[in-house]
Amino acid sequence: MAETLPQLMLRNAEMFGARPAYREKEFGIWQSWSWAQVATEVRAMACGLAAIGVVKGDRVAIVGDNRPQLYWAFAAAQAIGAIPVPMYQDAVTDELGQVLAHAEVKAAIAEDQEQVDKLLAVRAQCPVLERVVHEDTRGLRNYRDPCLMSLAMLMQQGAAFHAANPRFFADAVAAGAPDDVSVMLYTSGTTGRSKGVMLSHRGVIETARNSAVFEGLNEKEDILAYLPMAWVGDHTFSYAQHMVCGFCVNCPESGETVLIDLKEIGPSYFFAPPRIWESILTTVTIRIEDAGWLKRHLYGAFMKVARRYGAPIMDGARVGTAARALYGLGDLLVYGPLRNALGLSRVQLAYTAGEAMGPDTFTFYRSLGIRIKQLYGMTETCVPTFIQPNGHIKPDTVGVPIAGVEAKIGAGNEILVRCPGMLIGYYKNEAATAEIKSADGWVHTGDAGFFDADGQLKVIDRARDVGRLSDGTLFAPKYIENKLKFFPQIREAVAFGDQRDYVAAFINIDLTAVGHWAERRGLAYGSYQELAAKPEVYDLIAGCVAQVNADLSQDAELAGARIRRILILHKELDADDGELTRTRKVRRGFISERYASLVDGLYSGADRARIETEVTFEDGRKGRIDADLEIRTLELQPAIERRPAAA
Repeated sequence: MAETLPQLMLRNAEMFGARPAYREKEFGIWQSWSWAQVATEVRAMACGLAAIGVVKGDRVAIVGDNRPQLYWAFAAAQAIGAIPVPMYQDAVTDELGQVLAHAEVKAAIAEDQEQVDKLLAVRAQCPVLERVVHEDTRGLRNYRDPCLMSLAMLMQQGAAFHAANPRFFADAVAAGAPDDVSVMLYTSGTTGRSKGVMLSHRGVIETARNSAVFEGLNEKEDILAYLPMAWVGDHTFSYAQHMVCGFCVNCPESGETVLIDLKEIGPSYFFAPPRIWESILTTVTIRIEDAGWLKRHLYGAFMKVARRYGAPIMDGARVGTAARALYGLGDLLVYGPLRNALGLSRVQLAYTAGEAMGPDTFTFYRSLGIRIKQLYGMTETCVPTFIQPNGHIKPDTVGVPIAGVEAKIGAGNEILVRCPGMLIGYYKNEAATAEIKSADGWVHTGDAGFFDADGQLKVIDRARDVGRLSDGTLFAPKYIENKLKFFPQIREAVAFGDQRDYVAAFINIDLTAVGHWAERRGLAYGSYQELAAKPEVYDLIAGCVAQVNADLSQDAELAGARIRRILILHKELDADDGELTRTRKVRRGFISERYASLVDGLYSGADRARIETEVTFEDGRKGRIDADLEIRTLELQPAIERRPAAA
């Protein structure tokens, strides 16, 4: 029985030998590899790693965009008992150096010159690093560092090693044990320095298998792999579940061609964090604004129909014949063509996870007939612990526990889980391991939530972020931020209010959406900073915030948490500046400290605030931006009265 990921790979080579396992678009042409070919490639790579001295327990870094060869590197390292350590390809040099040094990486497999340059720049702080293998040789012809070698050279050595040791690979794979460390994934570092999460083969495989059974996935699925390989979501769905089910993984040509490649592949299975779904929604909104009067009218009219009947029809609820016919007409004229234009017409299952998605955004996609679900998990549980069940999907829950998962609500409404995929521990950090995992196996998620009447989990926010206004009103910043980000003009938002008299917010405009809006109105601008400061843009954003406040006013619990003051930031929040994690989660504490003068301005009553900010450019250079920012106060209508509970 296959109990490790390389063992599953060899099983797939026997069961599905000729079926496509990977596709990659290169130079405009899709290349394909069968499961049998993948097994041969992995064997050569694994033997090559052994030939250069990698042994069981060594750490092997993997960094680059989604490429078949880099996915094979996971299996190759695992086959000989080494531990793959994927790293974010957009991480700056210092971030890579911290991970390399902490993980004590012995060898690295990099995609191209960009990644090689970063690795070579930090070798001095990573004395254990002996080899850097590069997949793409362009630009590296004149590099003379003795630690460098091409992937082609590594695999040539591997082929020779296999010829001399024909039993090595098979014996090494067979020797793998289910409780061995299969991968080390570094957390996003939302609240501090990231930690190395060690996951076992058993945990990864059981989690992937249980979630696949929950959804009925099989070898006929197609998935597009475009998210960072260092992210647990990609590792679970594009690697582990791929090994468990035997389906095909498709790698786009580049990050810029994802939407084009998505349409060409037409995946049956699609996974994206909320920021991707929000970006697609922005694209749709811009296209509709550019369309002719008739198309805009049809879209507006039929989207009203979709919002009313789309989700109930998808869930199999009883809907009148006339309503079904009207929705069917909308599907013919609007929803179907739109799904096809987005490359989502074949999707039978779509997920969103990583952080909460706003209910409005979630409902929009389900209204179009896209079978999107929310799931819940974390790096320390190998992601999926809760998934929404078919026919009972709600926009404000993350579903029910999948097989093998136990869950309960602890002190402070913290969600606790016990599951097969729980971490072995944090690498070289026993104290942090003891904090997150109790002696009896319960993992502290750090999220606050509760179970509704149907047993589905509602996640409120990060437990540390949920607070109260000075008058006792509940303050859930992520809930407010997600409602703001439903508007395509708002890319990011950061809400403040805990222990304050009212809620205020920083806003990042979406440069594409607002820039398009400005151009249609003849508003000239030369930069993000200039556009964000325009009074007309403040009016636009204030209108969006007013709609959010109108929604909040209908909720007796949150009516007191409406947004009173806003400030549009002079720059986009950026992971390179430490304001976001590499998975684009807001680092709330860091932002509060960095922009303390702006936060003070929101609560001082002033109508302007000055700030000088250091920024990081794409080439790594540093610069400074000076800005004098407007702070706008919004008019709030009287809140609805809270009715006392019935006796």
